[in-house]
This record gives sequence, C-alpha cells and structure tokens, in this order.
Amino acid sequence: MGAKISTGEKIQPREFTEKFQRSESEASDDFKTKQRSTTDACFLIFLSLFLTVLLCFLGYCICNGDIFRIINGYDNCGNVCGRYNVIHHGEIRDEVCQESSTWSKPYHIVIRSNDSSVIERKCVSDCNDNGGYRKFFNRCVPVQSTKVVNTFFSKTGIKNFFQEVSEDFHLCWPEFLYLCLIALAFSVLILFLFRYVVGIVVWVVLIGVVLACCIATIILWILWNQSRSNRPEKLISDVDFRKTGTYLAFAIIATVVTVIVILVIIVMRKRIELVVQLFKEAGKAVAAVPLLLLQPILTFLSLAVVITLWFYFCLWIESSGYLTEKKPHVYYYEKDKWMVITRWYNLLAMLWMCQFVIGCQHMVIAGTVSDWYFTRNKDELGTPILKSGYNLVRYHLGSVALGSFLIAIVQFVRVILKCAEKYLHSHRGKCVDYLLKCCHCCLYCFEKILKYMSRNAYIEIAMYGYSFCQAGRQAFRLLVANVLRVTAINSVGDFVLFLGKVLVVAATVLIGTKMLQNKEGLQHMWVPLTLAGLFAYFVAHCFMTVYEMAIDTIFLCFCEDCEQNDGIAKPYYMSRGLMEFVENSKKVLESHDCRQKGSQAWQEKVPSISDSVEKKI
Repeated sequence: MGAKISTGEKIQPREFTEKFQRSESEASDDFKTKQRSTTDACFLIFLSLFLTVLLCFLGYCICNGDIFRIINGYDNCGNVCGRYNVIHHGEIRDEVCQESSTWSKPYHIVIRSNDSSVIERKCVSDCNDNGGYRKFFNRCVPVQSTKVVNTFFSKTGIKNFFQEVSEDFHLCWPEFLYLCLIALAFSVLILFLFRYVVGIVVWVVLIGVVLACCIATIILWILWNQSRSNRPEKLISDVDFRKTGTYLAFAIIATVVTVIVILVIIVMRKRIELVVQLFKEAGKAVAAVPLLLLQPILTFLSLAVVITLWFYFCLWIESSGYLTEKKPHVYYYEKDKWMVITRWYNLLAMLWMCQFVIGCQHMVIAGTVSDWYFTRNKDELGTPILKSGYNLVRYHLGSVALGSFLIAIVQFVRVILKCAEKYLHSHRGKCVDYLLKCCHCCLYCFEKILKYMSRNAYIEIAMYGYSFCQAGRQAFRLLVANVLRVTAINSVGDFVLFLGKVLVVAATVLIGTKMLQNKEGLQHMWVPLTLAGLFAYFVAHCFMTVYEMAIDTIFLCFCEDCEQNDGIAKPYYMSRGLMEFVENSKKVLESHDCRQKGSQAWQEKVPSISDSVEKKI
C-alpha cells in the first residue's frame, strides 16, 4: 500500500508538469500533425500529358531531321558537309546535284551578295582554297569579320585569344581561387551582418539615401542661383535662360522627392523596425537550418539541365524538314506546320519547366522556415528540409505546376508579342509603336505581380496545405490587410538585399584588381576579374534568395499568427521581438512573462513537493 502511494505521489507532479508544457505547445502539435491532401492533381496530370505530347512532337522531328544539318551545314543540293549523304523519300534531284557524298568536304561556306542575300551554299575541303575566307570551327567565315572580332577579343585573333586566356588562367589560377574564397567569405560576412547588426545596416542605408537626396537638392539650388545671378537679366541668352529654367525644374523636383522620402521614412518608421526584426528572425531560421543555403545550388543544376535539354531539342527541331526546291538547283529543308508548332511548343515547355523548378525551391524553403516558426522548442526541430521536400513531392506538385504554368503563359505571350513586333517593324507607325509598348509594359507588370502572388501562395500551401487558388486568396487577403508592412518589406528589404549583392561583387573585383595588377605575364586581366565577379554574384544571389524567401515566409507566418492567436488565451508562436509589433503587445508581453515565471516557479517547486511526499512515506 505504501509503495503504491509513493509511486502515485511521485508521478503526479511530473504528469502535471508535462500537462503544463503541453499546453504551451498545443497549437504547434496541431500544426505539425495537420492532415494534408493532394492539391491540384489535375494540373500535375496535365503537366505529364503536356510533356508526353512534347516527346511525340520531338519524335516526329527527329524522324524527319538530322542534327548535323545544323552543326555542319548543308550545300545547295541538301548534302550535309562532312557526311555520307543518302537520299531518302525519293527526292527528285536534277543533273546538277549528282554527288551524294561530301565526306571529304567538312567545311561549310556561304557566299553572299552585297545586300547579304545568299548566292550559294557549298561544302569545301579547305577554307583557304576560297579567297577572303578563313576557318572558324567547321565554317568558313569572311576575313573581314576578324576586324570586328579582334577589337573585342585580341589583336592576334580569336584563336590566339583563347590560347592567351588559357595561359592567363594557368598563370593566375591561385589568385582566382583566392578570389572565389574571398567572395564566399564576403557572402558569409553579409549574412553575419544581417543576422546581428541588421538594424544598423538598414538605418545607415536609409540615412544615406536621405543625405544623398538632401545634398543633390542643395547642389541643384546652388547651380540655379549661380546660373541666375551670373549675368544681368537683359544680357542672358536664350540658351542660358533655358539652362536656368532646367536647373529650377530639377531643383523643385529634387526638393519634392526629398520631402516625400523623409516623410515616408518618418511615417513608416515602425514598419521599418518590423523589417529589421524580420531580418533577424530570418537569420535565426537560416542558422537553425544551414542546409537551406545549398538549396539554390540544386535549383541551379536543375535549371541547367532544363536549358540544356531545350537547346538540344531546338537543334533537332531546326534540323527537321523535307527537301524542297525553292529556286532552280537550290534546295532547302522546308518545315511543315507540325514542325513549326513543335518549335513554339518546345519554348513553352522550357518556360514552364524553369518556373516549375523555381517554384519547387520556393516551396521547400517556405515549408522549412514555416516549420521552424511554428515550433516552440527549436531543439525538437528535426529535419524540416526533408519534411518539406516530402510534402512537396507527395501532395503539392500539382499546385506548383499550376502556378508555374500561369507565369509561363504570360512569358510566352511576351515572346510572341516581341516576335510580332519584329515582323511588323516595316509596317507600323507611331500609333502601333505606342500600343506595342503599352502591351509590353502591362504584360511585364502583370508577370511581376503574378510571380509575387505565386510565391506568397506557395508559402500558404507549405504552411497549411491549401490548393493554389485558395492559398492565393488567403495570401492576397493577408497582404492587403498589412499593405504598409508589405510596402516597407518590399522597398527597404529588397534594396538592402540588393546592396548586399553589390557589396560582395564590388569588394571581390576591387581586391582582385589589387592582386592582379602587378602580375607578370598576365595579358587579359579583365577575364579572370569578370569571372570572379560573376562567381561572387552567383554566391551572393544564392544566399540572398534564401534570405528573401525566409523573410517573406516569416512575415506571412507572423500575419497568420496574429490572426489566429491572441497571445493570452492562445499563445503566440512569434518571438519576443516580433511581439512588440502586435496591437496588444503590452498585455501579451506581460502574459508571456507571467507564463515564463509560472513555468519556472512550478519546475522549481516540483522537486520540493516530491521530496516532501517521499519524507512522509
């Protein structure tokens, strides 16, 4: 009997403590165990059918094409240079086109008239046999073109230029490797600044913008005053009078802009503080899940595969066609309507798949960061990247397919409009030009809005498993309800991230200039510097992309948290820093402190209760 009482008394305080702790993380468990279902499955099926039809079209083009027609070129008779040609389908060949093999003639030459129209296409064994032509890969190009090439590449010609560049890289590869490591170090330093001193960074940027506007305004007013007072009014010429008027107009505009910038910063100072706090929270999320920084590399490799396949398919599509005589003794490979359709179909597929890959990256990052946000005990985070990837593949590929398809359609329409603009170049007037520019502007803005809304819809899908349309409506409602906060994030936050990229690239290039300026034997210093700058931008962009998506995700999580919880009866998930930006922040912080003190007091009291019970027993 005593043993039973002892056991019961020992368990009772521990059970009460666990119950108290569970009440703190009740909603977190609800978030993690939320049942998901497959969303927008019809669009995943549609994507599969779309790619299947593309393969059918490509098979048709491959059966009626030869990729070497594009790589090697073909002559007037349709013979591919450097290949043994066998005539299929019973093409009719006249007495001029009797030779069916150009195996010993690997070089393709195109002779043009003065108006750039093609006179003759033929295969030759050596480009030097034709005066005025030189070899460039398997083509014979006019010697005159070397003047254009040499002015950009090298005075010794393009072939020697590549040889010189290879020698330069052999000479300075240690410095290039150091520059890559410096770019990586600067990117990590930027993340460190965003993580710990982002408040100083943001306010330094804003104060710098205000000072620049004020200095520009003062200089313009001084120039206007000097221009006005240099000569008596009667002796001022028309040119000087117009110059004075220009200074006055620019000074007034600069004054108005400066006043607007100052007023906006004063009015939105509270929202700017929220931006600073969101940067800090994003830094905490990235520090908790550092493997997120590798996600853009996987995306880059996937995009490289998509673009490579698109280019390879383009070669087959452009090489397809039926041999057709357009002029006497001049044959071309003419495409039928299905081959033309395949050309545009392949372009749409490339646009769709690129946006699909980018959408998958957004979903993985959003799912990981939202999982981090809605976990009270960060030590029990687990593997959020794997969980987010599983949710994407298992439930939400259809939603990503729908969002990426909408963006790809708008991009495809823009490409068609650009092609129509070139086609109508000789048949349009000012009215048509104005309409085309308006259409381009509207489509560009619509594409940007659609990308922004799709990204926020992906965040809602990653959080709650909504369908794409439902997530889009929820995200739009939250963004409209917090429009001033959104404006601050998109203006101040994006500008700070852009300056971070510029800082990494500029610092890398400047250090590289100092390292390479006294390097003996270096012939083209700008080549390794340019490549180092591109690498620096790529690394910085990878880091900033994750940071940007993390900020947007935490902001929507913050909005959802404010809407669904009150901080007292239903505790918030947000940190103490974010609690300062809710309406009832004072009550919430007091309640939060009381809960923390109560939890600590009870945990301290539990051992004493247990000891007293044991003593009684």
